[in-house]
Amino acid sequence: MLRIGRKGLLLALLTALAATSFTAAAFGGGKELVIAKSREALALDPQDISDTPSEEINHAIYEGLVTFDEKLNIVPMLAKEWSHSEDGLEWTFKLKEGIAFHSGTPFDAKAVKVNFDRILNGKYKRTSLYAPVIEEVSVVDDHTVKFTLKESFGPFLNVLAHTAGLILDPSYVQDPKKNESIKHRPSGTGPFMLDEWEQGDYIALKANKKYWQGEPKIDRLVFRTVPEDSARAMMIETGEVDIAEQIPPTDVERLGKNKRIDMKVLPSIVVQFVGVNCQNEVLKDPAVRRALAYSIDRQAICDKILLGYAEPVNSMVAPLVNGYSEVSGFTYDPEKAKAILEEAGWADSDGDGIRDKDGKKLTVEFWTHGRDTLSLKVPQAVQSFASAVGFDCKMKVMDWGAFLAATRKPVEESTSQLMWLGWSPSTGDADWVYRPLVHSDYWQPKGPNRPFYSNETVDEYIMIGFHSVDQDERREAYRKAQEILNQELPWIPLYSRKTLHAFSKKLEKVEYLPLDFVVISHETDKK
Repeated sequence: MLRIGRKGLLLALLTALAATSFTAAAFGGGKELVIAKSREALALDPQDISDTPSEEINHAIYEGLVTFDEKLNIVPMLAKEWSHSEDGLEWTFKLKEGIAFHSGTPFDAKAVKVNFDRILNGKYKRTSLYAPVIEEVSVVDDHTVKFTLKESFGPFLNVLAHTAGLILDPSYVQDPKKNESIKHRPSGTGPFMLDEWEQGDYIALKANKKYWQGEPKIDRLVFRTVPEDSARAMMIETGEVDIAEQIPPTDVERLGKNKRIDMKVLPSIVVQFVGVNCQNEVLKDPAVRRALAYSIDRQAICDKILLGYAEPVNSMVAPLVNGYSEVSGFTYDPEKAKAILEEAGWADSDGDGIRDKDGKKLTVEFWTHGRDTLSLKVPQAVQSFASAVGFDCKMKVMDWGAFLAATRKPVEESTSQLMWLGWSPSTGDADWVYRPLVHSDYWQPKGPNRPFYSNETVDEYIMIGFHSVDQDERREAYRKAQEILNQELPWIPLYSRKTLHAFSKKLEKVEYLPLDFVVISHETDKK
């Protein structure tokens, strides 16, 4: 049941206290698990979402042919086995039998075809993930389905494991009215079903008693929206929620001392960058970009601002991502930064501490946003480091909407120089880092290559990774691409942060995916 209404403008304390009232009123008994989330889910149609909070909830309702384990390995889900042709153009999946959607509709090969026909022929947010790759989906028999690709595609299984690959109830898809309302009234094969949704407050799911892997041990699963960091920390301390996501670093030590709380420091695949406009008059010289990189003390940022809950990285790809290779990078060396700038012709001719060349100051503007405190504190630190070697680095803070609009302008309209951005490849594969962020075909507005970077050799390596089904060959291609990128630095990688979630010790068998969401399965229990 969807109820659109109250959005309490409550203080953090009132938010915490409210948790007991809504659960007591809405639920009469059984085991209930409550998760406090920092942001609200937007929709329950996995083909038409792009936000992480929605993905987490969709994975409790729906399932895909394959999925990820906690180390982002591909494992079977609704498919029991698969194979591909030697040229990588045909992928055949054998499906598990005896599975039904929440409506009672059987899961079979036709259901898979209906789903992929929908996303391939529609205009959904995730259509672009599959349409360039899949030529056709065909039914071989009731429990066998074949995907024919337009060209060989190495990370195909990772793309199927993406949230957009979750399988919708075909009886809903084929009914125009139900298809239109799937985002609020879903039906999948997963362990939980939608119970009620009060927008701005919570989404409540109930156990699917006929779940094919066994009845869930949790009767009711509630995702509560609690934007205030302090309120989420308070709610896990008082026991009003069972999981509090995105705990601020300043609260980790205190919560870790609480005997009722399991304060987890978890891996993440998010990498934070300084994006550099490579077409800008000042920054188009790779030497200037290298000097900027050497000026930044990334370890100090991780230790002092993130309190040790992040690690410097030399790659655009986090270590857990498929296709990652360790490469040498840059270290904090302000003297080297100064020497690089001197050699490039940037000198402090008037002694004011700001370098100049041909009568122009080394002035750069660093764009960021105010969505969280780190998006202010880290850019401020970068600004200070850059200034110490002779940059005149000015910060410009925008609201989130203005920031996105400004960084998405085409090259002929863009006035960007430095940009504070993070990236999490939701496919768990390096392809969805390198191809969108640095391939020449993905300049804004077509794609998120905001630095307007272009290098034919890097493009070639990226496409080897795109086409090859040999994982060793793919990894080597990405390693070679990253070595070039670490010299040209369209994106200066700063760190990969840790995810900080607090769990009640009453819980058993709760999984966490480094894609930044918690997985509550039929085996999850609460003592």
